[in-house]
Amino acid sequence: MSAPVAPPRRRLRSLSGLWPFLAPYRRQLLWALVLLVLASLAMLAAPLAVRDLIDHGFEPGAAIHGYFLGLFALAMLAGILMAGRYYMVSWLGERVTADLRSAVYRRMLVQSPGYFEHTQTGEVLSRLTADTTVIQTVVGSSMSMGLRSAAQFLGGMVMLAVTSLTLFAVTLGLLVVVMVPIVIVSRQVRRLSRESQDRVADTAAVAAETMEYVAGEMLNAIPTVQAFTQEGFEARRFDHGVTRSFVTAMARTRLRAIMTASIVGGVFGAIVFVLWLGARAVIDGSMTAGELASFVLYAMITAGAIGVIAEVWGEVLRAAGATERLMELLSAEPDIQAPAQPAVLPRQPQAEVILDAVHFVYPSRPDTPALDGLNLVIHPGETVALVGPSGAGKTTVFQLLMRYYDVSGGAIRFNGVDLREVDPRALRAQIGIVPQDAVIFSGSALENIRYGRADASDDEVKAAARLALADEFIARLPQGYDTFVGERGLRLSGGQRQRVAIARAILRDPPLLLLDEATSALDAESEALVQQGLAAAMRHRTTLVIAHRLATVRKADRIVVLEGGRIVEIGTPAELMQQGGLYARLASFQVMA
Repeated sequence: MSAPVAPPRRRLRSLSGLWPFLAPYRRQLLWALVLLVLASLAMLAAPLAVRDLIDHGFEPGAAIHGYFLGLFALAMLAGILMAGRYYMVSWLGERVTADLRSAVYRRMLVQSPGYFEHTQTGEVLSRLTADTTVIQTVVGSSMSMGLRSAAQFLGGMVMLAVTSLTLFAVTLGLLVVVMVPIVIVSRQVRRLSRESQDRVADTAAVAAETMEYVAGEMLNAIPTVQAFTQEGFEARRFDHGVTRSFVTAMARTRLRAIMTASIVGGVFGAIVFVLWLGARAVIDGSMTAGELASFVLYAMITAGAIGVIAEVWGEVLRAAGATERLMELLSAEPDIQAPAQPAVLPRQPQAEVILDAVHFVYPSRPDTPALDGLNLVIHPGETVALVGPSGAGKTTVFQLLMRYYDVSGGAIRFNGVDLREVDPRALRAQIGIVPQDAVIFSGSALENIRYGRADASDDEVKAAARLALADEFIARLPQGYDTFVGERGLRLSGGQRQRVAIARAILRDPPLLLLDEATSALDAESEALVQQGLAAAMRHRTTLVIAHRLATVRKADRIVVLEGGRIVEIGTPAELMQQGGLYARLASFQVMA
């Protein structure tokens, strides 16, 4: 997913993508700029006070205390203004970063499953963490330092010209000489900054490949890694990515070190040379000692500002690369979107589903049809089972019904409405699903069941749990429904997790229920309990079941046998056994097993 390095100007233009996140906080941004300008003016006034102190403060009868009090007041004012600016820009950096992270995460949540067929989850995670941290540093600190230094540089240059035009001309020429290596080296830093960020993302992606899901993946994968004695392989694989990131980062650091050395050596060499010229002017009487002192102070302020700008410039380039990568995520449009004028999907107690000559190919496998001219009518209240070998298209039917993908040809109608004409969220609100591997979130049993319908009351949640036969084991938990079930529900058995998932589907009260072989990984006792829960969930609603174990679908109204994306048989279990076709062969294999 890593994009090629963009041209410099295009890279810097990508920073404009941050403006929509800064715009809501124009007032805070304005205050930060005002405080920045005032603090810079206070700093630029200090050399003038030093000039007057040297030229007039040591004369007989001069009020020297007043000069020092004035310098102290300037220092206090500058300190207060700087503190206010620091607070304001830090607030902006934190706020903008938080908004940016939320926007990227929200954008990822609406992407269809097809998006993650070509996008590494680890790289998305890297962009949400590493890249936003870079932007936070720049917006909340580096950018402020750069603007402050730019203001001091411009103000210092003006005051240098006012103090001594001759010395200013010499200083300007020396600054041009110093800036040449900065421009040359910065081009290399610009390229390596993006490359280093990509290496970090690649490292995160490699790590993510050995994990089960985004939060805490490695800990959950450790038993599998150790079971197959792959600790060394996984460590080497991760180390390889870390080493590549380290090598690239050190190459960037070396160039920045060279840049810093060039700036420091060149700037201070220029200051010494200008000071020598100024000392001769004081001896000749064409310049006062106070003017020379103020000139040197302004030169130091200007030189320091250049050094800060050069340092910040490297951070800005890194932020430009990070912003460009985040904007790629934010600009990703979901493959499945609601139409401009979505059709109203009528809510009925039971759903009717019609698959009309459905043809579908996955984007990642365009030459292999997953479904090829599928025709099927599922009547309201009917229970239909889909069976067939792996790759027959059973799961694809579920994914199309949930509108994770749109059909490549033909149509699917839900209660008479083409799925492509409805809002995907409105469609999914009328579908309940119990997957083969129930997803249990880190939280309480109550929160996990309520995930099926967020506005459900506690009594409704408990009623759904009773129907799913989950109430009996939840009541025995230490804190009942408020018990923390562990990350991914690790404190629950497989059968208990399935019953929580069934309760979640019952709470949703959908017209259409999708069951993806919810008992295939359970022992006989757990399966019997889950089957009772499923019977309650299926009552008075249309149900579509994916069946791997044919014994679980004997009570289905019809069985649809799929092979190669086509329907090859359809009928009741008894009828299909008599036909002696694919269903009969699959059944005989399972009996023999």
